Amino acid sequence: MQPKIYYHMAKKTKKNLEDKNIVAVEEALSRSEQFIERNQNLIVWVVAVIVLIIAGYIGFTRFILTPRANEARAEMFMAEKHFENEDYELALEGDGTYPGFLDIISDYRMTSAANLSRYYTGISYLKLGEYEMAIDQLKRFRARDQILGAMAYGSIGDAYLELDDQQQASRYYRKAYRYKPNNFTTPLFLLKAGLLFEEMGEYSNALLLYERIKNEYPNSNEGRTIDRYIARAEALK
Repeated sequence: MQPKIYYHMAKKTKKNLEDKNIVAVEEALSRSEQFIERNQNLIVWVVAVIVLIIAGYIGFTRFILTPRANEARAEMFMAEKHFENEDYELALEGDGTYPGFLDIISDYRMTSAANLSRYYTGISYLKLGEYEMAIDQLKRFRARDQILGAMAYGSIGDAYLELDDQQQASRYYRKAYRYKPNNFTTPLFLLKAGLLFEEMGEYSNALLLYERIKNEYPNSNEGRTIDRYIARAEALK
């Protein structure tokens, strides 16, 4: 008879727990209903504000930002041509008929064209020997592209190197070769970082980077000539 008593007790305990859970749920629902009733106007206003914000963002993007972005892309076409022809001052300032990258940045803020213009502007200043201005523009560039992101970091490293700031140059070369690794920019900036380590007398660190190129990127341009850099670093070490 004892197991039967335990069975009935367990069944009764289970039913009591279920009843308590039901009561708790009902009380929670009741409190929720009371809260909604007391704050109905506030809730309506909050929902309305959220809807207006979303609608405003969609409208701003569709009817203002997107058309301006398209216009900016069309306007910067000639500046890109000047850049490709290495006419960096015309690329920056414009040629009197078409705007330069600086105009695009100023006139078309918040567009992808203005952001890309910061990259072009930074590289143009780097080519013109305006290293601090190059650093400023490239740091403001917001990259998503695998190649341009790494090139921006690496170019900042180049500018710091020209300013004789080896520590910052090394830091940005590291950022460059770690950024979305690929067969083009990663071995390029591994090599640049390695050469800088050699210049700083850190031959073991240089050797580690050269060996990474040999092992991980043997078919890259840098990989095909890396053996001589490895041999030199080993001899200097």
